[in-house]
Amino acid sequence: MTKKYYTYLARCSDGSLYTGYCVNLSAREAKHNAGEAARYTRQRRPVKILYFEEFETRTEAMRRERQIKGWNKNKKESLVQYGHPTKLTGALS
Repeated sequence: MTKKYYTYLARCSDGSLYTGYCVNLSAREAKHNAGEAARYTRQRRPVKILYFEEFETRTEAMRRERQIKGWNKNKKESLVQYGHPTKLTGALS
């Protein structure tokens, strides 16, 4: 089984969006909500992962994370709402 990497967008309690990457989406969301992940999300719990993209390599996931972090909030909101037209994407249930 090939290891998968994910770039994700999570909604924070203040309405902001946090972008990150990981190998296990549900575990990462749990870490955010336990205050054990990014400093940004510690003050903005609870956090819910709303959107993700799957990648074959960590480099690809990190590259996409960096790209999305450079976007304004409206563009990130559009990605969450409409998804990416050519990538395997989704949301945690």
